[in-house]
Amino acid sequence: MPRVIFYTATTLNGFLADDHDSLEWLFAVQQDEDSFAPFIANIGAIVQGSTTFEWVVAHEGLAEHPEKWPAFYGARPTWVFTTRRLTQIPGAEVRFASGSGREAWPEMAAAAGDLDVWVVGGGDLVGQFADAGLLDELRVQIAPVTLASGRPLLPRDLASDRLHLESIAQNGQFAELVYTVRRPDQPEEARDAV
Repeated sequence: MPRVIFYTATTLNGFLADDHDSLEWLFAVQQDEDSFAPFIANIGAIVQGSTTFEWVVAHEGLAEHPEKWPAFYGARPTWVFTTRRLTQIPGAEVRFASGSGREAWPEMAAAAGDLDVWVVGGGDLVGQFADAGLLDELRVQIAPVTLASGRPLLPRDLASDRLHLESIAQNGQFAELVYTVRRPDQPEEARDAV
């Protein structure tokens, strides 16, 4: 069974994006170029919300240059959760979904196989996976940046009894925190075995 991992970057004060859903703040921060490769090598499927998808497509010009898609996600199937009609990227294995992550989970898990599922964002979509008991790990890169306001990292209450700190590391200017997430129906004593 694949694990579901929310791997993201956030500002020091907990924002994923600014008020206009931009991630421009992120690209000004120095990080180790090779740190992402080991993570993505273990990913079999990708999940993201429509706002994240639209920003990446617009920012990188993927509608005009679909050949750039593999540089971001490779040939991995990508589920985009949306209630709107979005532009398909030619040649990319993008599947538009509506409804809940729980409904799409069997298909995502089958596509991932023995590898993990990466929830790219946004925060509310990750919250829906957490609510459904499908979130296994939070891997958060904290940047030395603050924003006056923006989109919150995870707009849900997750108490400390559901989160277990696994590691802390430095990645260039980022501090990386990795937490396992105890599912709501899992006994607390099983948390360390997650």
